[in-house]
Amino acid sequence: MNTTIPVNSPAPDFSLPDQAGKKHRLKDYRGKYVVLYFYPDDDTPLCTTEACQFRDGHADFAAHNAVVLGVSPNTPAEHDAFAAKFSLPFPLLADVPAKNAKPPVCEAYGVWGEKNMYGKIVVGMIRTTYLIDPKGNVAHRWDRVKTPGHAQAVLDALLQVQGAAPVKKSPPKPAPKKAPAGKAAKRKTPVRAK
Repeated sequence: MNTTIPVNSPAPDFSLPDQAGKKHRLKDYRGKYVVLYFYPDDDTPLCTTEACQFRDGHADFAAHNAVVLGVSPNTPAEHDAFAAKFSLPFPLLADVPAKNAKPPVCEAYGVWGEKNMYGKIVVGMIRTTYLIDPKGNVAHRWDRVKTPGHAQAVLDALLQVQGAAPVKKSPPKPAPKKAPAGKAAKRKTPVRAK
């Protein structure tokens, strides 16, 4: 049975390569907040949606002393292709398991276990996000993450932990209405009195 790390407990250290082969250790980020999000697979619909949300909010996280790190069992080469395809500006860490073993960092964080996929119980990655504080302790945790709006929820929690004002996203501007193709707008000519 998988056991997640409780809030206010130390987050386990790790050493994993990113998409460029560079090693990352949690302790390298002391003094910063770390958004450590675990996702099942590169370039799949929900994982792409989640990654693109963190991409789009990347500047907001950076402005509030936070780094984003994605973790999955994919290889560095697979991560590299995924990051390039979607212009992901943050490291994707490769927690590749040994043959017939579980991904060790996923296991340490309690995110590898049984889940229900399309009515079947399978063993794999359980989508989970940790917010780790500058001292290396878990400040917040999201279990069995639903992807819509997730990055914004993480940013809101980061700001709440920091006591900062929430970042308000301006609503998208509606597209201008176009006249139907092939139909020119008719101008009415005023009728002059004779």
